[in-house]
Amino acid sequence: ERVVVMKVKCFDENTEKDLEGKINAFLSGLTGDIIDIKYEVAIGIQGEDQIYCFSAMVIYYEKE
Repeated sequence: ERVVVMKVKCFDENTEKDLEGKINAFLSGLTGDIIDIKYEVAIGIQGEDQIYCFSAMVIYYEKE
């Protein structure tokens, strides 16, 4: 009998494209079911530069 465990995986990237790539790579190897994906963008100012942080948390069930 396989045990099903709820887990989370957090991602943090500087661009949306990098975030998508990391999440898609993770999901391609996922052996369980996705419960939810939380997405957030943070913007900071440093001098005249804007710094973006794109992050996501994947909540999923993993079969062990």
